Amino acid sequence: MAQGTGQRTARIQDVARAAGVSTATVSRALSKPDLLSETTREAVFEAIRLTGYRVNQSARNLRRQRAGAVLVLVPNLGNPFFSQILSGLSEVFAASEYSVLIQDTNHLARQDGLLDFFLDQRIDGMISLDGSLSVGTLDLMARNAVSDRILCACEWVAGVDLPSVRSDNHKGATLAMRHLYDLGHRRIAHVTGPVQNVLTQVRRDAVLAARAELDLPARPEWIVRGDFSLASGRAAAERLLAMSANDRPSAVFCASDETALGLIAGLHAAGVQVPDDMSVVGFDDIDLAEYAIPALTTIRQDRQTLGRRAAERLLNRLDGGPLRAADTVDLVDVSLVVRDSTRAI
Repeated sequence: MAQGTGQRTARIQDVARAAGVSTATVSRALSKPDLLSETTREAVFEAIRLTGYRVNQSARNLRRQRAGAVLVLVPNLGNPFFSQILSGLSEVFAASEYSVLIQDTNHLARQDGLLDFFLDQRIDGMISLDGSLSVGTLDLMARNAVSDRILCACEWVAGVDLPSVRSDNHKGATLAMRHLYDLGHRRIAHVTGPVQNVLTQVRRDAVLAARAELDLPARPEWIVRGDFSLASGRAAAERLLAMSANDRPSAVFCASDETALGLIAGLHAAGVQVPDDMSVVGFDDIDLAEYAIPALTTIRQDRQTLGRRAAERLLNRLDGGPLRAADTVDLVDVSLVVRDSTRAI
C-alpha cells in the first residue's frame, strides 16, 4: 500500500497483488523488463505507482557492487523534442533500482571525460541521444570494456556497432512526401537538418528516393540546408521567397517541427499564407505543433515509447541479458498526423 503517515511501507507482494501477477514477475519487470510483454510491464509499473513501492536501492547496489545510476546524453536540453523521450526513460528507470543523470552535450567540455563516469563507478550504463559523439570517444570506451553498456536512442553514430532504438525516419519522410503528392503537389522543397546529422541524412535520402519514385522534378535549390531550429526555418522562407513565382515550390517538407514553425512564421511575415499559398509538413509532432496557427501537419514520433524501449533494452543488458541480433537496431513506428498546414491543389 502507498507510503504515508500511519501506513506501512509497500512490499513486493502488494505490487504483485495489485498487478495480478506473481512476485517473480514483479522482480523480472524491475530487473529484466525486456523479457515480459508490454502489457505485463505496464501493469506492473502502474501497480508500483499506485502502491508507492520503492526498491531499496542502497542495499541492492551494495549487494551487486553497482553505482545504481545511468547517464543520459542529450544534445540540447532546450529543445522540447527530447522531453517525451526523457519522460519515457524516467518512467522505466523510476520503477527500477537506477537513478538517471542527464548531461547536455552542448556543455560537455571533453567527450573523452565520459569514460570517467564509468571508471569512477558513478554510472553503470549510458544512453546517448546525441549522434555527434566521436568514433574516437566510442573506441576509447570499447578499449576500456564499457561499450557493451552503451546504447544509442533517437540518434546514432554512423559506422559504430552499438545497439540503438530509433524512429523509422525513412518511413516518416516517405509518408510526408507521399501526403503532399496525394494532395496534388509536384514542386516539393525540403529543408534539412544539420548536414552531418544522421537523421538529416536518412530523411534527405528518403526525400530523394520519393522524388525518383513519384517522378517529381528535382531542382537542387529545393533542397535547403537547415539545422532543426526555428531560425533556420525562417531563413529557409527567405530563400524560397527569393525565387520567382514560377520557380517557387508549392509545398515544403521540413526535417523538424521547429524548422517548419520558423518557416511558417517567415512566410506569414512576407504575406504568404499557409496552406493557401504554400503547404508545410514538419517532423516530430512536438506539443506545440497542435497549437500552432495553422496547426501543423507532421510526422509523429512515438517518443514516449522510444524512451521506454531504450531504457528497457539497457536494463536488460545491465542485468546480464544477451544482446540479440534483433536488438541491434530497434525501429519505432511513425505516423502521419494531418492538420491544417497542408491542402490539396
